[in-house]
Amino acid sequence: MMNSLRGYQGLFSRLMWAVIAAFSVLAALLPVCNLMFPDGHMLHVSAYTVALVGKFMCYALAALALDLVWGYTGILSLGHGVFFALGAYAHGMYLMRAIGAQGQYHSSLPDFMVFLDWKTYPWYWAFTEHFWYCMALVLLVPGVLAFVFGYFAFRSRIKGVYFSIITQAMTYAFMLLFFRNDTGFGGNNGFTDFKTILGYSVTAPATKAVLFLLTLAFLLAALVGARAIVRSKLGRVLQGVRDSEARLMFLGYNPLWFKLFVWTLSAVLCGIAGALYVPQVGIINPSEMSPANSIEMVVWVAVGGRGTLIGPILGAFTVNGLKSWFTAALPELWLFALGLLFIVVTLFMQQGMLGVLKQWRRGKAAGVDKEAA
Repeated sequence: MMNSLRGYQGLFSRLMWAVIAAFSVLAALLPVCNLMFPDGHMLHVSAYTVALVGKFMCYALAALALDLVWGYTGILSLGHGVFFALGAYAHGMYLMRAIGAQGQYHSSLPDFMVFLDWKTYPWYWAFTEHFWYCMALVLLVPGVLAFVFGYFAFRSRIKGVYFSIITQAMTYAFMLLFFRNDTGFGGNNGFTDFKTILGYSVTAPATKAVLFLLTLAFLLAALVGARAIVRSKLGRVLQGVRDSEARLMFLGYNPLWFKLFVWTLSAVLCGIAGALYVPQVGIINPSEMSPANSIEMVVWVAVGGRGTLIGPILGAFTVNGLKSWFTAALPELWLFALGLLFIVVTLFMQQGMLGVLKQWRRGKAAGVDKEAA
């Protein structure tokens, strides 16, 4: 028991544990303040703020997942948006079926199926009225897709920019498929107008609070789990794949299975992030699979600092916070700002925000040592 506790304490420095604890407490207080204090009270937190931070935490979980494959294994994926969206669609279909006859057409089928003259559910949506079955799909669909795709790609020794291009082609192909009205995924509009989850109103403040806290719990669990992986022998092998795959093979390791493991794990984490995203935002449509969204995930990781785990979480909050402000105040300038941000990070902050912070701390420590001398 004590050895296990010491192991967890060794995952992060005391300062980092303190930062994680402070973030967790402050985040958990947001839905509490929303429920406990009425509008106009100085401690009241609006429902919009709770939903916005919840969405950012979903993005942070996706950024953490991408950092495992890019920051630690050196595999740059431009297609993680498809895993995020597949997890969201799996959960979204359960939410659509939970609407029942409360839709516009008062049918047991979702409104978009009635409008398109569907008579019954297609085979791939069978059993999706069951919550736990859909939760299994959230894990299995992105995981199986990633495993099959990764097996053939990694076995063929596809790497570098070529791997990035085919992942972007994959997410683009899925986006075009899901945009079609005859595939049973809601077409342009996707899934929306959710009513209940497990019998509770999706829009109720208490339900929103539970979803928020679940997202926070999954984010923290994923952070601790990922940190345990990268500090283990497995993590050192993954970093060996990143630094010199040929040398790793010379030492007797087969990189295929290590890359396949972290690639599949990353996809599953993205699927979980998408599943948590849907009930909090209230919609999922094929635009989540657009190549631009996957590129934005890369920007989150780069801005925060890849290969750090904490950095991508910081980057996801920073970039999406700026996006929320720009799209409200100066919507036409957001894409220019995003491009400029990526250029600045690439040229002047190659280790991201966390790297700049570490350099500042080292410089400050060195200054103190000089004064002491």
